[in-house]
Amino acid sequence: MENVNYPPDKIYTPSKWNRPNYDHIILWMLTNNEMCKWADFCQDPLKIPPGTLSRHLEPLQRKGFIEKVTRGHYRITSDGKKKFNELSSAKKKARILNYPPDVLLKSGRNYTHWILWMVYNNNFCRRSEFLEEPLSINQSSLSKNLSTLIEKGNIVKEDGKYTITRLGKSEYSRMLKNYDLDRQTILEEEGKRIEEITEKTLNFFDKYKIKDKDIQFRFLNYILILDYEKVKPLLKDEGSFHKIILFFSINHPDNYPNSISSEDFSKRYDIKKTTLDYYIIEISEGRIYPLRFFELRHSSGEHYYFQSGGKIESMLRALIEESLAKFFYLNKLFSKSTPIFPRSDVESIIDDIAEKSCEFLFNIELKPSLKEFLLEYINYLAYKIETKRKLKESYDKLEGIIWQKISTIFQSDMTKSFGDQLEPQIQEIEKKIELEPSDLNLYYQKLRILIYFNQYREALDYLEDLLERFPENEKDLKILKATVLRRMQNVEVGLEIINELITNYPNDNDLICYKAYWLQYLDDREGALNLIQKLTKKEPNNGLYQDTYGEILMYFEDYEEAVNKFLKAMVLGSDDWYIYQTYIKLGICYQSLEKYDLALKNLDEGKNLAKKSTLDAETEQKWLAIADLFLTKAKQK
Repeated sequence: MENVNYPPDKIYTPSKWNRPNYDHIILWMLTNNEMCKWADFCQDPLKIPPGTLSRHLEPLQRKGFIEKVTRGHYRITSDGKKKFNELSSAKKKARILNYPPDVLLKSGRNYTHWILWMVYNNNFCRRSEFLEEPLSINQSSLSKNLSTLIEKGNIVKEDGKYTITRLGKSEYSRMLKNYDLDRQTILEEEGKRIEEITEKTLNFFDKYKIKDKDIQFRFLNYILILDYEKVKPLLKDEGSFHKIILFFSINHPDNYPNSISSEDFSKRYDIKKTTLDYYIIEISEGRIYPLRFFELRHSSGEHYYFQSGGKIESMLRALIEESLAKFFYLNKLFSKSTPIFPRSDVESIIDDIAEKSCEFLFNIELKPSLKEFLLEYINYLAYKIETKRKLKESYDKLEGIIWQKISTIFQSDMTKSFGDQLEPQIQEIEKKIELEPSDLNLYYQKLRILIYFNQYREALDYLEDLLERFPENEKDLKILKATVLRRMQNVEVGLEIINELITNYPNDNDLICYKAYWLQYLDDREGALNLIQKLTKKEPNNGLYQDTYGEILMYFEDYEEAVNKFLKAMVLGSDDWYIYQTYIKLGICYQSLEKYDLALKNLDEGKNLAKKSTLDAETEQKWLAIADLFLTKAKQK
């Protein structure tokens, strides 16, 4: 032991909030010693647990970074030294954070202001950075304030990082009015970001000869709002992302009648039509970003898009609110109390709004398209729906497990526009509940509708009512509560619910499976894999747990190991309800490993099985869309 060189203390005990980087520790030891034996890593001062050591040594050896000389003795390779230098270089680039000035910190424990300052004045923040000095926000208060800011749309959490949104920047500016601060500094910092993006877009304009100033302005505005990092895991080429944004910039109502179809656009700008069409839908329907793009469909087949929260939508909303207020005021004045608009009144209101909108917002030729759009849009405003789905979430089958367990399969027509579907579906299911008030499945169906239409706050309130009414179903109801909280990006509170359930139901292994998912959502790789590994050893013949193991490995981009777990899941559960998803995930892993023939084979098989599935049509369509996207990419190779 006296001849072994050990790393500095700060490498193997970085801080109480951060886990040690075991790959870095192992490579440090082997770089600074001619050879190390197993015991050198397990004893003082490192004390790496044997299970953890085994999980890190095996992949390092498999990737060619280290080699086993004799049993229990290891040394580093030339590739391993390069990897060590990369990790060491990353370690040296310690983040220098910009903390709030004393005027904020000493004005009281207004944690939301502290958090907004941090995420605005740093590119991103991790949870541990709020817990450390000089902020030292306690865990409970931090969870509460982060949840509040996320729910309000001021910050978002992705890959364990908190970043500020456009709405959050506005809130930040309002917040600063409470303090004596230099606003010019803020403007200068925002200007730096615009300059950086502008330089990149100018090159894009030159390459594709984009000279129209209005299109250029819209493009730059969209690029400032839509962060490429959110689609980067699937859309590796940033140039393709810029082309998709260009499509929206060209097909804007202000540019009427100069539009371009996705087919013509894909040929002119060299982008696959399937890729373009997929992201047009994902972005326009708000599944990737907090904002969405509303669509006007012209009778000649042209499509025009304008963003939510932009100039057109803001002015259109003001016109609608004015017209509806006028209608209600006049009804009140003349003592009309009809609860439902007569058809003639609806048509009159729509025509009035369309007429005024075409005076200064839209070309008069778009009036018929606008009238058709307004009915859907007014319902959108009424329900205040904000879709915040991430494509990455589409890999998650957890909700499918829950619904499959607690309810008979709930089939409903979810293909129509959400604008005119929520209220009728709620009314219909409530009538059924009145007739059969003891049928819990009907309550689950109502809950499902609320979740589908993103009515998360209402869903949480409804779940509290159900917990009082059906206490014997506490476990399933609380699992659903945790799921809703996760959709609201309040993952930490969801994990607290799962832990509470595990304490109450210690023999329920499905709860352990759920907890592994939750640790994955929190980017706790080691915790999630440890948990699911123990579960699969405890129940080695459970195909669902093997599939979950593969899914977590896939999330953390360990595709080779994920393939082994998916193949095992297929053997154990070849006829289980989720197996079509296993095939699709297996195909994605093979594509990531550049085994394109196997990728095509499994993606096709997954699609075929999905079409035969009798489960939720919404989930099936989501997986079919994912399969199509990866099939397109695999066929390009």
